[in-house]
Amino acid sequence: MRGPEPTVAAFTRRFAGTPLVVRSPGRINLIGEHTDYNEGFVLPAAVDKAVYFAAAPRDDRQYHFVAVDLHQDEQGSFDTLAHSSLGWPDYLLGVIEQLERRGLKPRGVNLAFGGSIPIGAGMSSSAALEAGFLTVLNTLNELGLDKLTMAQLCQQAENSFVGVRCGIMDQVANLFGREHTLLKLDCRSLDIVEIPFVREDLRILLCDSMVRHELASSEYNARRHQCEQGVATLRRQFADVRALRDATPEMLASMQPEFDPVVYQRCTYVIEENARVTAASEALLKGDIDAFGDLLVKSHEGLRDLYQVSCKELDILVDVALGVEGVFGARLMGGGFGGCTINLVREDCVEEFAMELPEAYRDATGREMNLHVCSIANGTSVLHSA
Repeated sequence: MRGPEPTVAAFTRRFAGTPLVVRSPGRINLIGEHTDYNEGFVLPAAVDKAVYFAAAPRDDRQYHFVAVDLHQDEQGSFDTLAHSSLGWPDYLLGVIEQLERRGLKPRGVNLAFGGSIPIGAGMSSSAALEAGFLTVLNTLNELGLDKLTMAQLCQQAENSFVGVRCGIMDQVANLFGREHTLLKLDCRSLDIVEIPFVREDLRILLCDSMVRHELASSEYNARRHQCEQGVATLRRQFADVRALRDATPEMLASMQPEFDPVVYQRCTYVIEENARVTAASEALLKGDIDAFGDLLVKSHEGLRDLYQVSCKELDILVDVALGVEGVFGARLMGGGFGGCTINLVREDCVEEFAMELPEAYRDATGREMNLHVCSIANGTSVLHSA
């Protein structure tokens, strides 16, 4: 597993001084997809794949970012923030913009970053960039921001500056993650219930389809708009419905004639998925892995058929996985239209899984896939002070 050393070495080659070193993890989401921006429930965790930051403050308001793995630099001033043609700097600059809006004026920074989160695989490398960078600035400038404030600020940075209307799940998982622990997050109250996940006989495997669809961001925003349309329709009869989290299947069914058919499908999925998160959490607390796995499969079916964010490659990965011995459940993970599937596999069947999936996927699609074995790990933290 890659550590911080390559990033620290890159910093040392480019900049002077002893850097602050921060680790910022990727995340998985066991169940509860597209429920976060509907003020519902999710069940994420931080993982052992991470972005590492090495940084030191400057005496001015300039920034110099080095993306180690991409071999790219970006330089500018905190006083004149502008979107970058490179794309990735916007996740960092959006954080600066949010600090500035709050009247906080961080010093400039020299920064190198790199790591092991696969980009575009649905493990939220974006939240890792945002939260890791904010942790750097919070530490170097002694801003005193708490974790919840940081999560909200990072979400707002992605919404406002990057232009992706994400919910808050990724940022909370990144900052509040704990080893061997899943986080049942209420995306309205932001209350967290920690659910132990200590099963040496099980492994969480991610199958990266290596598919990256450019329409993912635009379709994500479209789904969010459709959910908002659904809420507006429900409120004609049910004034207390503030978000789809408040709606029941009975409410939705009673108003079906007033719904656009596609919007009705989207709302059906979200309401059902919220119920699945609660059921899945209860199954884990009881140690009922079979029931939990069944809920993962139902989640994928809803994402495929009702929310329509799957794709051929993801469906193939799920179908093949469910035919392998020792697989309790599988579904697409993340926004959809590519990226990863998440699979819960018995430990003694991992080797067979790792042999069968790539071959079957190659035969069906002509593509290669990547397999990642994930461990649940701690959230963003400072590894070395400057």
